[in-house]
Amino acid sequence: MTQEASPSSRRDQILQGLALMLEEDSGKRITIAALARQVGVSEAALYRHFPSKARMFEGLIEFIEQTLFERIGRILEEVPEAVPRCGQILTLLLAFAEKNPGLSRLLGGDALTGETARLRQRIHQLFERLETQLKQVLREAELREGRRPAMPIPAAANMLLAHAEGRISQYVRSDFKRRPTEHWDDQWPSLSARLLREAPQPA
Repeated sequence: MTQEASPSSRRDQILQGLALMLEEDSGKRITIAALARQVGVSEAALYRHFPSKARMFEGLIEFIEQTLFERIGRILEEVPEAVPRCGQILTLLLAFAEKNPGLSRLLGGDALTGETARLRQRIHQLFERLETQLKQVLREAELREGRRPAMPIPAAANMLLAHAEGRISQYVRSDFKRRPTEHWDDQWPSLSARLLREAPQPA
């Protein structure tokens, strides 16, 4: 006799089904009825695990946040220098989007058209947190390496993140054909070459 799925595994199954629909039904607004058919449960069963569709989207956003920032924590522990740190953080973001096409639609905001403003604010906050992390890495460069950005730190961090966001937008716009990591190995050395310069020494 088969055992009933545990609440946590059913919850994960619902979120995986939602992510798959975001990937396969690119550009379509997802309904609870369609998601229930995708997962193979009733609409009532969906609502037992999530009180609303917005909470399902929030569950995916929480997964993105947890995955990215846990791995960023490991990068900060293992990589001492600022430029490689920034490069690995951006590579992580791009590779994550590439491996999770449905979630890249959340990151780009495309999937949230017509949904509650709270979800768009959550994505905005996620990118603000990423930008803050890049700013912190660049600030520490002067203390750790005696180097500082060639432009103001907020401008430098924004430039780096905007480049990554643009690649994710291209990925979504191309229906996942133009990979976010395409040409990245060639472009990052150029993008980072003048990122930091030696800080002037006090007289």
